[in-house]
Amino acid sequence: MQNPPAPKLSMAQVLACGAFIVTLSMGIRHGFGLWLQPITQAQGWTRETFAFALAIQNLAWGFAGIFAGMLADRFGAFRVLLMGAVLYALGLAGMALSRDPFVFTLTTGVLIGMAQAGTTYAVIYGIIGRQIPPERRSWAMGVAAAAGSFGQFLMVPVEGFLIDRFGWQQALVMLSFVVLAIVPLAFGLREPGFGGGVAPKREQTILQALGEAFKYPSFQLLMAGYFVCGFQVVFIGVHMPSYLKDKGMSPQVASYALALIGLFNVFGTYAAGMLGQRFAKRKILASIYLGRSIAIALFLAAPLSPLSVYLFSAVIGLLWLSTVPSTNAVIANIFGVAHLSMLGGFVFFSHQIGSFLGVWLGGYLYDRTGSYDIVWYLAIALGVFAALVNLPVREAPIARGTVPQAA
Repeated sequence: MQNPPAPKLSMAQVLACGAFIVTLSMGIRHGFGLWLQPITQAQGWTRETFAFALAIQNLAWGFAGIFAGMLADRFGAFRVLLMGAVLYALGLAGMALSRDPFVFTLTTGVLIGMAQAGTTYAVIYGIIGRQIPPERRSWAMGVAAAAGSFGQFLMVPVEGFLIDRFGWQQALVMLSFVVLAIVPLAFGLREPGFGGGVAPKREQTILQALGEAFKYPSFQLLMAGYFVCGFQVVFIGVHMPSYLKDKGMSPQVASYALALIGLFNVFGTYAAGMLGQRFAKRKILASIYLGRSIAIALFLAAPLSPLSVYLFSAVIGLLWLSTVPSTNAVIANIFGVAHLSMLGGFVFFSHQIGSFLGVWLGGYLYDRTGSYDIVWYLAIALGVFAALVNLPVREAPIARGTVPQAA
């Protein structure tokens, strides 16, 4: 006997529960850069050791996100969110207790990466796509992305305070309990049509949907652009605190900088969602990537001071996750929402490959050259590349049975 379907979800319920989940999951993640120096100094590790664990985290997040999306599309997001919350708590506790680089990589990298796959955008955007009308979808995705940005603004100073007040290990243990708040929030996202593990009927199988998407040029271009997004934001998020400390800045400047990125990204992601209702999303994406390159170039050229750091953080914050609602809204427009979590997961995997390279190269090249300069310059060049590849994206719904070329 099948369980009765959950009550129909209202827009307010979807946005409130989804936003709080993303706030917790993304907010905790954005503060990981604050642990780089305390952990490496306490354990006697190189920065590359820490960076490699976070690089694996990004790869695990991206790879697991594909399967988390498949499961959410098939069985509903509720079960995926519960498992993600438990893995997140275990991973944070393991991060605090690990004494060996290999174990640290397994907990910080693999466990937390899998947890993020089940508690962030791919899963939440699948719910939004299925529960919110198309004419409000871009806006709603912007709200969810803005929530992740608010999480950074809220959680990074909290994490900095916990480290200063209780030490890095106790701070991680405390966060492992905080993240379990996702569990009650997940009950607010039990979708109708998934009772008893029976998903709504779809026109395509998973293999058909994947074959269609990967043969479609615009899907490939979105993946290429998202690769650059991952490279830029994870390199900055993880390594900028250490970059600033190397330049003589206080740890408080780094904490405020990350918090400012989160605060201004609230406005940037919401604005991107709103603009996506009126303008071509490909042009919005191209503008965001080009704007990032300009902001990084000006930051490196200007004399470094707390003011220049805060100005850069505000500008880059406006452009930080504003790619997320636009990219996912384009995927929903082209392919529909039946396999949105899965297809979004594949595009996000490309993002995470970029994240792997951004965070790992930052640590690798720093240990060998004593500087982050090469990676900063790579971030500028890749931003220009991403702007160019997003311009030919075709946003119109795909005509089933044909494979039109990019515009």
